[in-house]
Amino acid sequence: MESPSLFSLLRHTTNPKKSSKSGGGSKGGGLLRMFKLLPMLTNGCKMAALLGSLHRKPLLTDRATTVTLFGYRKARLCLAIQEDPHRPPVFVVELPMLTTALHREMASDMLRIALETETRSHKKRLLEEYVWAVYCNGRKVGYSIRRKNMSEEEAHVMQLLRGVSMGAGVLPSLSEKEYAADGELTYIRARFDRVVGSKDSESFYMINPEGASSPQELSIFFLRLR
Repeated sequence: MESPSLFSLLRHTTNPKKSSKSGGGSKGGGLLRMFKLLPMLTNGCKMAALLGSLHRKPLLTDRATTVTLFGYRKARLCLAIQEDPHRPPVFVVELPMLTTALHREMASDMLRIALETETRSHKKRLLEEYVWAVYCNGRKVGYSIRRKNMSEEEAHVMQLLRGVSMGAGVLPSLSEKEYAADGELTYIRARFDRVVGSKDSESFYMINPEGASSPQELSIFFLRLR
């Protein structure tokens, strides 16, 4: 049964920090809009591979959290959270939804992903819990288990994106077999404000790029039931 506390959390998605950083420029589009254009891209769009090969430092040096959503078009979507894009993720999970489903959910320029856990392990922080019920825009889509260790493909993606602070695009696949079966490997990567409500709740709010014509909402919530 869905938790009332989860839906209460989903209703309160306006972050005061986010509004001040969204930018009100007259040109440009947000990352969600860019990501929705990915089906039009070709294999030649491998900007992230080029940026990753340069091993450059992040363009921005504040303490914002880096969040990456990536996956093959016909396969499940992965979520990775990094406190520093040059370090391994502190949280990696394969979400119970296809990458193509994410495109559909972004039709309104708003995406809210919530993960809820009922486990209460002693001495573990919230993001260290393993079993999560996953909701997308208020609908329960299934369950996920946090990775103890990244897969080879996930480590490949994190390596390619080491020098990327934010963006969306297509990545070269580690396996041609995977590419043939599941299509292109796409990603969206952005910087997020992390808000810790308590030891049992955390929220992440996307910081829109400077010059975005209209702010877009991408929020991720973590909740541990009491």
